[in-house]
Amino acid sequence: MKQKKAIIIGAGPAGLTAAYEFLTRTDIKPVILEKSEYMGGISRTVNYKGNRMDMGGHRFFSKSDRVLDWWLQMIPLEQSPETGYSSGDSKNKDGRPSLNPGVDSTQEDLAMLVRHRKSRIYYLQKFFDYPVSLNMNTLRNLGIIRTISIILSYLKSVVCPIKDEKNLEQFFINRFGKKLYLTFFKSYTEKLWGVPCDQISSEWGAQRIKGLSIAKTISHIIKRIFRRSGDIVQQNTETSLIEQFLYPKLGPGQMWEEVSKRIISMGGEILTGVELDKLHISNDSIRAVEAVNLSSKERFTIEGDYYFSSMPIRDLISAIGTEVPEDIKEISDGLIYRDFITVGLLLKKLRVGDKRNSKAVIKDNWIYIQEPDVSVGRIQIFNNWSPFLVADPAHVWVGLEYTCYETDEIWSNPDEEVIRFAVEELKKMGMIENGDVLDGTVLQIPKAYPAYFGTYHRFADLRKYLDRFENLFSVGRNGMHKYNNQDHSMMTAMIAVDNIIKGKTDKSEIWAVNIEDEYLESN
Repeated sequence: MKQKKAIIIGAGPAGLTAAYEFLTRTDIKPVILEKSEYMGGISRTVNYKGNRMDMGGHRFFSKSDRVLDWWLQMIPLEQSPETGYSSGDSKNKDGRPSLNPGVDSTQEDLAMLVRHRKSRIYYLQKFFDYPVSLNMNTLRNLGIIRTISIILSYLKSVVCPIKDEKNLEQFFINRFGKKLYLTFFKSYTEKLWGVPCDQISSEWGAQRIKGLSIAKTISHIIKRIFRRSGDIVQQNTETSLIEQFLYPKLGPGQMWEEVSKRIISMGGEILTGVELDKLHISNDSIRAVEAVNLSSKERFTIEGDYYFSSMPIRDLISAIGTEVPEDIKEISDGLIYRDFITVGLLLKKLRVGDKRNSKAVIKDNWIYIQEPDVSVGRIQIFNNWSPFLVADPAHVWVGLEYTCYETDEIWSNPDEEVIRFAVEELKKMGMIENGDVLDGTVLQIPKAYPAYFGTYHRFADLRKYLDRFENLFSVGRNGMHKYNNQDHSMMTAMIAVDNIIKGKTDKSEIWAVNIEDEYLESN
């Protein structure tokens, strides 16, 4: 019999996971079509002169044992006090079986590090805990009067919450109070999405920070006192509250480069520099895809039995062509995406340091910028993700994150101007001085963030239309127009393959990932 084939659009976490699952669990051959030359999509690692950049900050944390174990099959955990590994040990400190013996990360590149999480908010040129805690540091930074106002505002939201919350502003106010929302959430969130919070669906909050609140933060602090410090699996911890996570030694792209090598070695195909142009459809079934080689401009057609799409839905609908009903086209054309820029800057030093040691690099993985007079939304400190991301540990390697539209000036400006702009913003915030910048680079990711406004309120109709194609599976962040993390994206692919093996045609379980609390749980 002719071997069945799965055509997979996109070599991001969802696409690569699907291909690996097919190869290890079925006789179906996966063929991946990837527009770029890179593996991992937005989860890739970019190497700039020996300094590696993580495009967005990808913590390897999941509430799914299946995903966590899958990662550790690819990259073995390091030997460290946090993992509890010693020579010959078969279990880690939290008692879960080890799939690989611990490796020495100073000698082996293929190693999964255990990293301690720290992120803070930068506001009024001061650092505040994230998630926000009403502690002595907050009291000192805000002052007694403003802190009391925040507490009273929070209590009001507890006693008299907004009923029938519909937008993101109402979501924040119900969980933190209006004063705290205005102080610590409004500016960053509106930089991220480019529209006021009252124009964004509350569904974004429900998916990204659904379990986070002042009460949950206080409860977490109390529980932390009694918890073992070495736990890697934090199943009952809200994602915004996790204190440690796994991270590949050379960045997230190392995971997906390793997965792609295994896919090829097992007989799968990965075609890079290839763009999907058209879907051939017959009787509500995909029969073939037509693609173009972006270098040679050669067009070719591939037939398959199953089709996985992690490409932006707007592009997928466009590839279906004239057969799409007008109302579905209207919804698809109205879907909005935010584009993403990271400005990597190599610095002699940061001027905001540890109070106990002014020469030490601050320990934050990233910093949320709440200052309303600058455009940068978040700053990553790559040294603190993995020391191996930085060519010279004497330098500080940071990434300034900007979200925008492709039509915005910052997207089309020359790299030199964007770097100059980012440097001036760091100076304005008191983080660097003249002469601190050694080098810089600019990286762009189009359609990085599917937005929860535009025609999103009609998305259910679009989903229903896509689900009518029995052998088409929408997976991943852009494939589902859902703000998934990489573990969510992986799980959508895993469940889709599960369903094919079971002969199950209902796709509701795939769409339920990152909605129901049992599945998984933020960038």
